[in-house]
This record gives sequence, C-alpha cells and structure tokens, in this order.
Amino acid sequence: MPLAPGTRLGPYEVLGPLGAGGMGEVYKARDTRLDRTVAIKVLPEHLSATPDLRMRFEREARAVSSLNHPHICTLYDVGHQDGVDFLVMEHIEGETLAARLEKGALPTAEVLRYAAEIADALDKAHRQGMVHRDLKPGNVMITKSGAKLLDFGLARVMGPGAGMPGSAGPSVLLSQTPTMATPLTGAGMIVGTFQYMAPEQLDGGEADARSDIWAFGATVYEMATARKAFEGHSQASLIASILKEQPRPISELQPLTPPGLDRIVQRCLAKDPDDRWQTARDLAHELKWIADAGSKAGVPAPVMARRRSRERLIGGVAIASTLGMIAFAAGFVLRAPARPEVVRFDMRPATSIQSMDAPRVSPDGRVLAYPGTDSTGVTRIWLRPFAGMTAQPLPGTEEIYQRPFWSPDSRYLGFFAAGKLKKIAISGGPAITICDASTGSDGTWSRDGVILYDGNASDPIMRVSAAGGVPAQAVMPDSSHNLTVGWPHFLPDGKHFVYLAIGDHPTLRVGKLDSKESKDLGPADSRMEFCPPGYLLFLRGGSLVAQPFDTGALKLKGEPFPVAEPVRATPGGGGDFSVSQNGVLVYSVGVGQSGRLVWQDRDGRLEAIEGTGNIPTLLNPALSPDAKRVAVRVLDPQARTRDIWLMDIARGVTSRFTFEPSNENHPLWSADGSRILYYSDVSTARGLHVKSATGAGGDELLLKADYDLVPDDWSKDGRYVIYDFSPPAGHNEIWALPTFGDKKPFPFLQDRFNVGQGRLSPDGKWLAYSSDESGRAEVYVQTFPDHAGKWQISTSGGMDPMWRGDKIVATPSFEADVPKPLFPVAVLNPGVGPRTHYAVTADGQRFLLAAPLGSATLAGTQVVLNWTAEARQK
Repeated sequence: MPLAPGTRLGPYEVLGPLGAGGMGEVYKARDTRLDRTVAIKVLPEHLSATPDLRMRFEREARAVSSLNHPHICTLYDVGHQDGVDFLVMEHIEGETLAARLEKGALPTAEVLRYAAEIADALDKAHRQGMVHRDLKPGNVMITKSGAKLLDFGLARVMGPGAGMPGSAGPSVLLSQTPTMATPLTGAGMIVGTFQYMAPEQLDGGEADARSDIWAFGATVYEMATARKAFEGHSQASLIASILKEQPRPISELQPLTPPGLDRIVQRCLAKDPDDRWQTARDLAHELKWIADAGSKAGVPAPVMARRRSRERLIGGVAIASTLGMIAFAAGFVLRAPARPEVVRFDMRPATSIQSMDAPRVSPDGRVLAYPGTDSTGVTRIWLRPFAGMTAQPLPGTEEIYQRPFWSPDSRYLGFFAAGKLKKIAISGGPAITICDASTGSDGTWSRDGVILYDGNASDPIMRVSAAGGVPAQAVMPDSSHNLTVGWPHFLPDGKHFVYLAIGDHPTLRVGKLDSKESKDLGPADSRMEFCPPGYLLFLRGGSLVAQPFDTGALKLKGEPFPVAEPVRATPGGGGDFSVSQNGVLVYSVGVGQSGRLVWQDRDGRLEAIEGTGNIPTLLNPALSPDAKRVAVRVLDPQARTRDIWLMDIARGVTSRFTFEPSNENHPLWSADGSRILYYSDVSTARGLHVKSATGAGGDELLLKADYDLVPDDWSKDGRYVIYDFSPPAGHNEIWALPTFGDKKPFPFLQDRFNVGQGRLSPDGKWLAYSSDESGRAEVYVQTFPDHAGKWQISTSGGMDPMWRGDKIVATPSFEADVPKPLFPVAVLNPGVGPRTHYAVTADGQRFLLAAPLGSATLAGTQVVLNWTAEARQK
C-alpha cells in the first residue's frame, strides 16, 4: 500500500509520492543523516514476495550503483525494512522530457546538447555491460545541468562489454515484466514501450546496445519534431509500422534541421541492427561535432558560430558545389565578396502548395517565409532557406491568417492566429502568445523588442512588447480627413517608424514611439520597407521603386528609381515585396493567383466546372437561385480593376457584367434571379448598385456611401439588404438597408467588437454572422430585425456562415447541434475579412468553391541578390 508522508525507512523520511513505474513506486524523501532530499524507489509488497522479481530488484541496485556518470541518476543506498525493499537515489529537480515535449519540439541547440548527453550516458551503461531496454522521453529528466537518464528497471545485465554489438558472453535477463507507463505497452515476452522498441525486440529477439540506439533515435526524432517516429491506432498497427515503414525525415517537419542530425537519426532507425550506429560513443562524438561545427554541418543561422571571413568563403564554395546555382548565388551575397554583382532567380513554392501569400525574407537574408495553403486546405508558415532546395512548413503556425513578420535577429517570426498575436522560433518549439489581437494584421519588430501592428481599416496602429503585455495605441486614424493608417515598419534606430496614411491620396509618414507627432514623406501606392545603406522601397504605378532616405533628417532625397516590375499589389496599400538588411530582395509578380470554380459534395468529392479553369484572382462566388449561373469577382490584368463576371455553369460560358473604370465587387442575387446587387467604388456614386441580371440597361444606385461597403445578403422577400463596413474610427459593423418605407439604413450590430458576414435565414427571422468578441472569429445567430435572442454556433473558430435554403426555423426559439466537419477545402486567399470563399446549393448538398489551381500555376518568388549594387549606379 502507498507510503504516507512521515513514514520512516531507516534514516529516510518519506515526504510525498513522485510517481510509479513497472518496478515500483517512487517517493520524495529526506535523508535525516545528511539533511538532503532523495528519491526512494519501493518494490510493491505484492511483488516483493515474488523471488524472481525481488532478485531483479537487487540486480537493478547493483547495476545502477556501478554507473557513475553525470547524466545518469545516481544510486545512493539500498535497504530492506519491515518487508519493504527500496532503493535510495538522487532526487532530480526538473521535468521529464515527455512533459517538455507536450509544449512542442525543442530548439535545435537543445536537441543536440541533450542528445549528446544521453548518448554519452548510454555509452557508459553499455561499456558496463548494461542494456537499458526502455529508453524513452519519460525516462529522461531535463534539469538545469542537462539531461539525466533514469529507470534501469528493465535493464539487461550481460557482463562488462557484453552488451556491445559483436560481443559474446553469458547474459542474465532481469525480468520480462513491461513498464506500466504510457504510451502503449505490451505484456508477455516483449519488454519495453512499443514506440521506442527496435524491430528485433518486437520479433522476440535479444536486445543489445543497438536496440538502445534504435530507441535513442526514436527519442531524438521526437525531441526535434514533437511527433512520434512511429504511430498506430492499435498495438498491431504500431508494430507493423515499426517493422515496415520509414518515418518522415525530420527536415520535412522542421525545415531548418541540420542535415547531419537528420542523417544520424535515420541511421539509428535502420531496421537491420548491422546498419545502425554500432556504439553510443560514436553517436555522442557525431552529435558533439555537429553542435561544434555549426553551419559546416548544416546548422541553421540561429545556432551558427561566427567564423572568420576566409572560412565563410570556403563554406560558400562548398555549398555551391553541392546545392547548385541558387545556393551559390545565396552564398555569394551572404559571404560578401569584394565586388558583389546582381543575381536574379525564381524560387518556386513547395509542390504541395495550392496558394501562397506575400513572401518575407529574414533580416539576415538567409531564409524566406510565406503563408502557404496545402492540398488539404491547411494554411501554415512555410520556410525556405536559401542554402536549401525545398520549403517546409513550420509546425505550430497552422491557424495563421495574415502575413508573418521577422524579429530583427532573424530567430523568430511574429504572426496572427486565433485572435492572438504570437511568436515562434524558426528552429522549432511551441508558438507563444504575446497578446490578444482579434483584428491584428501586418507587424514590425524593433531591435528594442517593441512590436507595432495594424488591423482593420478603421483600427489604429497598436504597440506591444515582444515579451508580452497589453497593447496600446501608437497611431490613431484621422476620421476628420477620412484617413486610415497601417503597414508600420521600424527604421534602424528602433524608435522611429514609417507607415502609410490611406485616403484619397495615400502618403508615407514617419512617426516616433511615445509621440503623437508625425511627418509626411510623400505619396506612395503601398507599404514601404527600409534597406541599408539608406533606401525606402515602395510601390508606385505597379513598379517597385527605391528612393534615398536620410535617417537623421527623416526625409526622402532625390527621386525614386525603379527596382523591379511588375510587383503584385493588394488593396489597401499592400505590396508583395520584402528586403533584407544585406541586400536580398524578394517579391511576387503579376496581379495575384488565378483560380477555378469547383463543386465539392458533402463527402468531399471534387468536380471541376468547365470553362472556369484560369480566372485571375477569382473571389466572392454567388450562386443564382436556380444554381445554373454564378457571379464572381475577377481582376482585369490590364486595367488592374475588379469587375463582376457571370458564368453559365451548364454551358461553361463566361461574360463580363460590369464595365466601369472602377472596382465592382461582392455580388448578390435577388430571390427570383432577375437582378444582381453589388458594391462599386466609382467616385461619383460610391455605394450599393442594382442591375438586371441580363446585363441590359443601366444600374440603379440603391445606397450612396462615404466609405467602402461589403454587401453580405439580400433577404428572400427583397425587403432588406445586409451589409457591413468599417468606420474611420471604430470596429466593423453590420447594418441593414430596408428597401421599403423611408429606406433609411440602420445599424443592427454596432459595439466594441468586430462583426461581419451577416447572412439572413430563408425566412428572414434570423441573422448568422461572425464576431471576434471571444478573442477570435466565431459564428453567432441573432433574431432579426429585433435582438430578442443570441446563440453561439461555432466552438473552435468560425467564419463565412451560410444557410441551407430548404430549412425554415419554425419555432420561436433557436437550437443548434454540435458543429461537425464535413471535408477539408483548399480555397483562394483563405483568412479573415469580408471575402466569400464558397456558395452552397439550397439543399445543402453541394458547395461551389473558388479554388486555387495548384503550385504549377503560382508565380513563385523572384529573388534579387545585391540589388543595391544597381542602386549605386543610379
């Protein structure tokens, strides 16, 4: 039975329980003679009566006592009292590796350090003739002084050196009883924990040092990725996976993993023991070499040691010979040759990427980051080292909905996900929440650890510490002049920053932390970035231009000159370019990714729609009531304006619906399919317009507006139009426009949260919408037009709600089932905002998606190395 606190075992006083394993219970205790804290491992009474198990307990004591090593738990004493057998061991302060891995993968530097320490401990045990046989994260403690190997309860003592491969000699099996710790364990002749057991053990063969090396490889794999090397839904499927399958390379899960570490782990996990590392000593030496060699072993920039210029040049030549022209070009600029030349090339996205957003290059010019959506519809940050050949996703960034931004030391990325501003180390580990940021968008990170970020059009630029805290307003929009603010970018001193003031004529401004004063710099069409020795880069007329900038006087000098064209621009001042501090420029070309229309049924089966296979920046599909036609927004590549097009689904015929030299967007069909409502930003009649669906005749201005509007829905009886907009100062709101009576619009939802995407039920009595009141976007329903009731629908994030057209809510109250996933989707431009990604048939059986065409149609990223070499000639 468990020992109560205060129980004495010889000179040891029990303080409390610590845990339990297959060979006993462990207690924290005090050595009353030496006044030190110890750990006592007690053999349970019902096992102590078994001679074989008691013998095993005594052998464990003798075996562990011979292992004097800084990374193996020390055995102090062994005793027997009142029928209780116990061991007295070193009490270790820290957490198990298993507990640490629940928080995510370890940084590369820690993986190398702890792995080398564990390998060194294993080498000590193997040379003493002991095979651990239960190496796993739960049997490794992480302390301030490093890793400690625990629990030799399943160890096999074979005599000095007998555990080494190729040795011969007698062996004594201590036990056949498995550990009781999670995860999956087995009984019978198989000893150990299944995920970390070598194939020969699962086949009933005898274990030697190479079996521990297999378990070591599985453990290091988990340290680097936070994932098991082998998994299964049952013991049988897990064993089959271990015996037949190969785990994904670490570098696919953690793109910046040193190639040497990936090679070490792969060899540890070889199916044939003869193909593995043969001694733990060799493993320890190899791991220490990788840690010491830095980039010469492929270690990414965050853990590289500084090297002399000559060594950098030699490293550049080595990379060029093995990685080809792209790696040579990257090494050429990163190693600063005497006469740098401009080098240009195209960097393609990973083949699994269906759509990608703006590229962002690290300040040190070594790594490219971009949000990418794969074929399963999951959007993550992807990393592409310039010295590597492929891009890999960064685990922990799956919920990203805006462009990432770099820390000044190139070690971290900031990003927005689930209503939070987060940061994550590119070397691996969990994403850390900095603050709540429900509408957070693009950010910038100063050398002093301050982050500025913007949000919706009406939001101020916010300020927060990169270490975490409560955001504060840094720059407010100017509602009196109808100006919004956004796209902040820190200047080198970390105090001043440039940003874009957006109105009828967007202008660059420079501000300063802790000051309300700002200074106009001049007109610009987009966001801007600073690049040494002194240039501001921004878009003008579709071209990326650079203009000399005096950081002391805080003013532009001379005239802007072209750097690249065409460079993709996005509404609201966006520009898809980025520049490093050492002259690496990246940008996206064209006008945006083309897409297609596809049907997807409730089982996830896809069916392409003929004649809709390559539509520029396809967005906001609206299905006609008879499901025969669809209205979509399309970008005119020449005029760079957005228009509405109609597509006959059955015939595969498309025709342009709006022709004005302005932007028309967000189409909605009337209930009878005879008219289409849309938003236009034409200067003389900005607002909501209605036009015959045949295209004949002119349009009718339904509501004139001072700001951009987003029409969300048109009630089936035609009596209400639901729209949302962001006022110059405040949060996004939902309004209703009656088409009867005085036709005066009124606010339906207008409070301190951002709301949008309002959709009326078929009977017009309920409004579904998205709101960030919980800290992230969720779907809610309210009664309409009154506010008699409110219900939350989604439970783990939600947006873009749609109603089935054949279901009418007849009861006065509202009830919602638990949300269930239907199928993954890949859509163009995923994320938050007023965009619509899909339409649904009235019976709710088929979904019309604006889908990407795949990686082959992506423009990729243009890279320019040493772009400033050309600038000096201007």
